[in-house]
Amino acid sequence: MAHFVIMGCGRVGATLAHTLEDSGHSVAIIDQDERAFRRLRTGFGGRKITGVGFDQATLKQADIENAYAFAAVSSGDNSNILATRVARETFHVEHVVARIYDPGRAEIYQRLGIPTVAAVRWSADQVLRRILPETAIKGDFREPSGRLILTELSLNDGWIGRHIDDLENAAPLRVAYLTRFGEGMLPGPDTSYQQGDTVHAMVQGTDTAEVARILAAPPVKEN
Repeated sequence: MAHFVIMGCGRVGATLAHTLEDSGHSVAIIDQDERAFRRLRTGFGGRKITGVGFDQATLKQADIENAYAFAAVSSGDNSNILATRVARETFHVEHVVARIYDPGRAEIYQRLGIPTVAAVRWSADQVLRRILPETAIKGDFREPSGRLILTELSLNDGWIGRHIDDLENAAPLRVAYLTRFGEGMLPGPDTSYQQGDTVHAMVQGTDTAEVARILAAPPVKEN
């Protein structure tokens, strides 16, 4: 079980809160308007905190210091980005994501290493895949037979600096491309995985659990 903090109790924020709670995790949800919590189902067991999501005292009430991940999904781009930066830079939350309405801003923040989801392609599932490891291999695309999945991979920090070939040798996958500083790139023979990279790979549906298990751990040291 992990702890998650969500900023914004709109339709999407409530959906995220319910999904995470149903998965057995603890959840704290923040909104400036106390009436927004009416969107939460009866019996919701998480914390409901009225306040500004980028305020440090409010975040501490939400137990941000013990959070595995933070999702800013309010209706304001500036608030979402500011809250995400506070969560990452002040409280050192590794897994963060911000909902952004302006695609131009989304690209800028991606270049700064802040994961964003633009409203034009928004879904709760896209956020969950960025903050919840067990949903990290659901796939952005399946080929017609359904056997192969193109997906974003979640890697242990121990893979930083390792060649892309090392990923393919360690797990049953084929790297398709990387996203680095918000731009896609095809890996070459000397390409290494860098901090902030997003790795997109083809994986067989039957191998997703094994791939997730292997990449969640650091590389095996060679004797």
